[in-house]
Amino acid sequence: MRSSSNRPTMQDVADKVGVSKATVSLVFRKAPGVGDDTRRAVMAAADELGYRMNRTAALMTARRSHLIGVVAQISNSFHAEIAEALVAAADRAGYEIVLGAVTPTHGETRVVETLRDFRCEGMLLIGPELDTASIEEFAEEVPTVVLGRRIASAAVDVVRTNDGKGIAAVVDHLVGLGHTQIVHVAGGPGSIAADRRAGFLRALRHHGISADDALVEAESFTEDAGMAASRALLSRELPTAVVCANDRLAIGVLDELRRAGVAVPQQVSVTGYDDSVMARLSNVDLTTVSQQPHAQADRAVDAVVSRLDGHRTERSVVTLVPELVVRGTTSAPRER
Repeated sequence: MRSSSNRPTMQDVADKVGVSKATVSLVFRKAPGVGDDTRRAVMAAADELGYRMNRTAALMTARRSHLIGVVAQISNSFHAEIAEALVAAADRAGYEIVLGAVTPTHGETRVVETLRDFRCEGMLLIGPELDTASIEEFAEEVPTVVLGRRIASAAVDVVRTNDGKGIAAVVDHLVGLGHTQIVHVAGGPGSIAADRRAGFLRALRHHGISADDALVEAESFTEDAGMAASRALLSRELPTAVVCANDRLAIGVLDELRRAGVAVPQQVSVTGYDDSVMARLSNVDLTTVSQQPHAQADRAVDAVVSRLDGHRTERSVVTLVPELVVRGTTSAPRER
């Protein structure tokens, strides 16, 4: 019988299925000891009754939270795509994701501390800009996985793609089209930007192309920084191709070039890195590099769960192969 409250309770779900309240609690906590048929029946009854578990109350009584914190920059569409994939991967593993949004007023350290206050058992950091010592400090408290960035720490697991190979694939593509005047718009002082910058310079040397004046240093990985870099390029003789350290920079470069009347790709080819949602829009159609966000998400959740449930102690480092995605912002250079 339905309780006197208008809001359905765990006991209402138990009565509908014909099991104990303790069994329903096990199902909602995704604990072992309940058969698949019973689990499905409990979840179906909860949906039918409109029952929603009181997460706060559950956390107060449970020894484990089964929560994984994710730290991401909400202004970065690539981070958002990985976060969405992480939610799906965590659900398959019996965990829930708590998203911590990095903003200009909420830095990464503050976000991590908030997630720890929510009793997150593990931490996934997407492209963090924190120094290694700070990340190691977090890893001493909870299992921590860094996505998308190389980090040398025995305490931190890593899942990333090989940025050097990704940028080299872009340069190979441009050289194959006939470009020799190629400039890289780097993304600031961070380690991700450093790896992509180094990969670009190695690729130029491999093709015997001079690296003189081949770098434009942007302040960050943002669209505004890309626009500023584009203005710097417009103040000198334009290269025939611009390799940007990420898609956001590339979109800023594209916008400024087009405002100046420069035809892309007829006059200047432009590439990005990340294969973000914006890059796939028809009016952007950006040649870029996929970092395999779904594969990264799956491997990152596997890594944190293997520490939490499998008691793994040795470090895990997964390096995936990035994939060049050719679209409409690159073509053979036009004679000048």
